[in-house]
Amino acid sequence: MDTDSSRVAYLVFDVEAVADGGLISKVRYPDEELSDEEAVARYRTELMEQYGKDVMAPTYMLPCAVAVAKIDESFRLIDLTALDAPDYRPSEITRKFWQGWRHYRQPVFVTFNGRGYDMPVMELAAYRYGMSLPEWFNVHAKSFEQSRNRYNVGAHIDLMDLMSNFNAFRMTGGLNLLANIIGKPGKTGIDGSKIQDMFNLGELTAINDYCRCDVLDTYFVFLRSRVLTGQLTLDEEQDIVRETKTWIEKQATNNRAYAHYLTNWGDWQRPSEL
Repeated sequence: MDTDSSRVAYLVFDVEAVADGGLISKVRYPDEELSDEEAVARYRTELMEQYGKDVMAPTYMLPCAVAVAKIDESFRLIDLTALDAPDYRPSEITRKFWQGWRHYRQPVFVTFNGRGYDMPVMELAAYRYGMSLPEWFNVHAKSFEQSRNRYNVGAHIDLMDLMSNFNAFRMTGGLNLLANIIGKPGKTGIDGSKIQDMFNLGELTAINDYCRCDVLDTYFVFLRSRVLTGQLTLDEEQDIVRETKTWIEKQATNNRAYAHYLTNWGDWQRPSEL
């Protein structure tokens, strides 16, 4: 598909991240001389004992997978890619992410819980690698015009914020639930809790495949959200879903992530009274 920068209006993306063991060792256990692996293992154990799950804060994480879908003004998919394949280096993933946003003239980011996780990971990675992002960190603009303002949907649409009315209620089930409501696969065997162990086993390609599938789920939820906001009719949305399925089918011949997604594909069932 054409990827002319003038056509890209939205970037739907998802981040998978792994722990920076050296940073954890220095910050949490400065006097214990733990190896990176020991520091990560110890912190995960502490989190499990305290909270029953070992999800680490984005401040300790490095991106190991970022998948990005380019979407045009009519909400149609142009392309979907995993950054820095097949090497998946955190520094290059970060550079290409922000470079792409600039190249496509600062499209609107679209995420699910991106303000709470994905974007902090990418912002802190830019900080780590010494990148300058005045267009994103435009802190001297009026508050409501700043790109990072929580309510500036002209810069970033966080679908969790939209669907939960900015956390007025808890979006129990998350992206998995919203995808399943409209017949899309959601989580199918892998979820975020398994990423660190997969990374430790060297399964970077599988992590990035999972990331691509999360982006597809996010995209289809985004489409349905545009029906809610009146930017698409239901018939228009369903036409785009069919077009996208055809695109996925073409890609699936050479990409196991898309083949897996199609295996779990479901069509939204229109109620008879609609």
